[in-house]
Amino acid sequence: MVRFNCPDEWSQWVDWLGAGLHGRHRWRLAIVLVGILFAGGRRTVTSWLRAAAVGDHFSGYYYFIASVGRNTGDVAWRLLVLIVRRLPLGDRVLLVIDDSPTKRYGPKVQGADIHHNPTPGPADQQYLYGHIWVTASIAVRHAAWGTIALPLWGLLYVRQRTIASIPKEYDWKFRTKLQLAVMQLHLLAALLLAAGKKVWAVVDGAYAKRPFLRAAIAAGVVVISRLRKDAALRDVPPAPKQRGRGRPRRYGKNKISLAKRAAHRKGWKTIKCNVYGKIVTKTYKTFLATYVPAGGVIRVVIVREARGCQFFFATDPQLTAAEIIEAFADRASIEQDFHDVKEVDGAGQQQVRDIWANIGAYNLILWTHTLVELWGWHRRKEEICDRSDSPWDDPTRRPSHADRRKALRRLILENELSTIASACRLPRKILRLAHHLIQLAA
Repeated sequence: MVRFNCPDEWSQWVDWLGAGLHGRHRWRLAIVLVGILFAGGRRTVTSWLRAAAVGDHFSGYYYFIASVGRNTGDVAWRLLVLIVRRLPLGDRVLLVIDDSPTKRYGPKVQGADIHHNPTPGPADQQYLYGHIWVTASIAVRHAAWGTIALPLWGLLYVRQRTIASIPKEYDWKFRTKLQLAVMQLHLLAALLLAAGKKVWAVVDGAYAKRPFLRAAIAAGVVVISRLRKDAALRDVPPAPKQRGRGRPRRYGKNKISLAKRAAHRKGWKTIKCNVYGKIVTKTYKTFLATYVPAGGVIRVVIVREARGCQFFFATDPQLTAAEIIEAFADRASIEQDFHDVKEVDGAGQQQVRDIWANIGAYNLILWTHTLVELWGWHRRKEEICDRSDSPWDDPTRRPSHADRRKALRRLILENELSTIASACRLPRKILRLAHHLIQLAA
């Protein structure tokens, strides 16, 4: 087995996360994460173990990955604690929850089924066979690189008809995507609220439904989401002049048509917002309305774009239009996460069949992704990427996740080379060759 000379902070973080696992095998976490970091080609679990050079002791690591799948909530909680301590989050924290599929191949993959493909591509593939992951991330604005989402926890959504293929001893229970999102919200928001933070949850319109909205409001979380054009809105009822019998009205009598409000020429205003890292001017309307799924008054924002109007809302009526627009724009950071964990980190390629092993493998990739982002957060751009050997590239482009991943790999290999060079004197030609090989390997 190869012992990688990782940075001290990386080793400390992995030890902190490993404390959420059973003491008998938590030591394997550091080896698996480094294997994920250095694996090449198709990112199967076999390639992880080959990169970590575990040798003949490989079978214990497969059982370890399945064990991780049963304890993802504890490790995700510890990862959030690490982020709160490490990054300047401010008084308000933005949680982003969304789902995304990973393609799978082969028979008897537990929990896999046919799902809608969100990215059909040139082949116009409307469906795919694989897993659906409801993923929670925390979106943080970097001083120089814009909003970056740090994935924390992924839960597997299994269709009700697919549960019959899962062994009965696993006692798997059906949960909707909304119920999975509520589970994530309760665990993560409780920690942030206890730390004195205000918590906003930004979700797509598919999650802006009663089960999720009511649970978030009860937990003290503000929800910001997209609003359907045909949403059943009503006006705000007037305050009662005198107290009568029964409860006061919660919803108004008059219906509100978003289409008519958007088509009306009057009432539009302009505001400057920070959207996708740029200051832009938005034309908008905003007003208060009552919405049954939210259980009361909401703030509605209509934004006029070149291709039509967009409709947003927040469960806190005190929020401004700029806060709602900027928060929903930051939701796009989780889409970048989904791209990176699939294309760069290789999520969905692990080739394990057991459902707990699939959950463990996906979350291990998420945690490796977040640790790499944390490692590169406070480093200068020059330390992470050097594009001098690529004159065709844009030198002002912000470092990608792949750049940060390569920089960490280079540092680990250079630390190992420095350890060897300090133990025995090596010729300069050998050192130059070793540095060149490190560049190629990383």
